[in-house]
Amino acid sequence: MTKNIRMSVRQFTVLILLYTIGTTILVIPSSLAVDAKQNAWIAAAAGCLISTAIVGLYIWLGGKLGDRTLIEYVEYVFGKWMSVPLTVLFLFFSFIGSATVLFYIGNFMTTQVMPETPIESIVILFTCIIVMGLLAGLEVLARAAEILMPWFLLLFIVSTLFLIPEIEIEKIQPVTEIGLKPILKASLSYIGTASLPLLVFLMVFPAFIHNRAKAKKGFLIGNLLGGLFIIIITFLSISILGADFTERNLYPSYALAKKINVGDFIQRVEILMAGMWFITIFFKISLYSYSFVTGLAQLCGIKEYRPLVIPFGILLIVYSLTVYPDVVYMMDFDSTVYIPYILSIALLLPAFILAAGIVKENMSK
Repeated sequence: MTKNIRMSVRQFTVLILLYTIGTTILVIPSSLAVDAKQNAWIAAAAGCLISTAIVGLYIWLGGKLGDRTLIEYVEYVFGKWMSVPLTVLFLFFSFIGSATVLFYIGNFMTTQVMPETPIESIVILFTCIIVMGLLAGLEVLARAAEILMPWFLLLFIVSTLFLIPEIEIEKIQPVTEIGLKPILKASLSYIGTASLPLLVFLMVFPAFIHNRAKAKKGFLIGNLLGGLFIIIITFLSISILGADFTERNLYPSYALAKKINVGDFIQRVEILMAGMWFITIFFKISLYSYSFVTGLAQLCGIKEYRPLVIPFGILLIVYSLTVYPDVVYMMDFDSTVYIPYILSIALLLPAFILAAGIVKENMSK
């Protein structure tokens, strides 16, 4: 794989921030409210704090990689043939992540924004954008994130300011009535959606960053800032919509934006929330996809990943339309299977790789 890709620490931090927010900004308030009820915003804060330990694990593992990507390091530690099962497992994780997030955007558009449009049309159009980004390369994606970040901030600040008059503090009371256990259980949903998927950045960090020492701090700061945005959105959802409505609505943040009404003049601006989500979800799918195609190229010994992009795009379209048979299946999978799945691959697997790498270093000494 080419080693001449470089991005600045600021671009890397912005990518981490947007990726952390990703799908989370639209769907996580509902998942948190299922267990934590009116304390969902506390669960988001708890998840944000716990995620620092997960990011610390990734930074620790990243410190062992040097100029290697995660897959190259796995091959170095376990050998060419023994590393294949672990590599395939990581590629499976990246591909499934791309397909599921793509389904989310197709389902959102056809149920909330354009109900008469076939989901296939939305998926194909968005995949074309993803393919264009992958063909342009990682550096172009990083620059695009840097350019779009101010627009995301503007949309978020405007939406938040317009929603402040709608806050009803009594809806978040009583605080901590349900106890600590439901809050910690809800925080797993936050971690599984916002923090553990950051594993894919080990295909970028630290090999392609200019200043690797500062990139470690950027990794942590980007994740914490992304968590702050999610905490704010969750707090607004609970304090304006209420815990019951937030729990029952698949996209509470979008419903939240419908509450904006300034002087009976500024209203029906929920597309602001959709615009924020389009920006963040583009980078989430792009990074998932980038880790898959580059990982597959490294597994197959191909020097350039771009010839794989278009076949990957076609496969992604097909699988995103079949990964969830329907929304009921999606909700059941996310509430029962997803957390054990993401913990196994994005927490236990990197911890195992790190432990094996440390053992190999000590044996070589």
